[in-house]
Amino acid sequence: MIIDSSTMESEDEESLLGQESEDENSELSDNALQEAFAKGLLKPGMNVLVDEPKKLVNNLEGLKQCLADFRKDLPWSERLDMTNLPAEDIIYKAEGKTPNVKNGDVNADDDFQREMFFYRQAQATVLDALPLLSKHGIPTKRPDDYFAEMAKSDQQMQKIRKKLISKQLILEKSEKAKKLREQRKFGKKVQVEVIQKRHKEKKAMMTAVKKYQKGMTDKLDFLEGDQKKGKEPAQSQNKVPNKKGPNAKRKYKDQRFGFGGKKKGKKWNTKESHNDVSSFRAKVAHAKSGKGGKKGAKGGNQNKRPGKNVRKKIKSRS
Repeated sequence: MIIDSSTMESEDEESLLGQESEDENSELSDNALQEAFAKGLLKPGMNVLVDEPKKLVNNLEGLKQCLADFRKDLPWSERLDMTNLPAEDIIYKAEGKTPNVKNGDVNADDDFQREMFFYRQAQATVLDALPLLSKHGIPTKRPDDYFAEMAKSDQQMQKIRKKLISKQLILEKSEKAKKLREQRKFGKKVQVEVIQKRHKEKKAMMTAVKKYQKGMTDKLDFLEGDQKKGKEPAQSQNKVPNKKGPNAKRKYKDQRFGFGGKKKGKKWNTKESHNDVSSFRAKVAHAKSGKGGKKGAKGGNQNKRPGKNVRKKIKSRS
């Protein structure tokens, strides 16, 4: 038995209608097969699927008719079709070299060659199309008074502008705060340096005052302070030193009351004073008189003060 392929195809199409339809078809096919087997129509080797050969039809007249229907005699300004070969490689031409790839010899697997071929072909098309466009009166440049419709509305652009301005203000504020922090750091550093300088000057002045009080120096330069530092060297050179010393009154007071120098330990011996015996007098040290007797003995030169009654009598006489 030969089963036609068309009948098999129809059965295959019906099998795609859902599971219920498939179950029904399967039951029907099973019943038909059982009936055929009971009649003796089914024998081994007879159930073979045979596909009919596909008939190929070369309908030239129909193809020409379709091509004629597609073809329309429209002007070039409506079609804007161009068929061009790639332009010459200017770089190779300027260097006097022959191009590595000729037209039609591009390797499709080489991305660089393929893209360069498309690029040069587009160049050649533009060079040929611009004169044709100008010839047909088609403008190729945007006029000066051309205004394109914005993709976004004015309200959206205003929001974007405000956001950009706010970002710019935030950046400016941060930069200003950064500069202020740097200025504060620098000012604090300068202030610390000034305070340290003042402490150093104060310490040096106190040291000089202590030296002056102890009599280790007789200069009063520390009283001038910054005035002495600010003086120019030319002024200090031209200034005539005051050779005039202290007057007699000042010398007498200094001799009597001192000049504020060291007072404690002034009579202490030093190594030099201990070794100096130039002012030693044996007679004075041992209290010997000129006659060889002791001071205060009888017969010696005595400068005895008279008594109180005698001094009164002398005073009353006078």
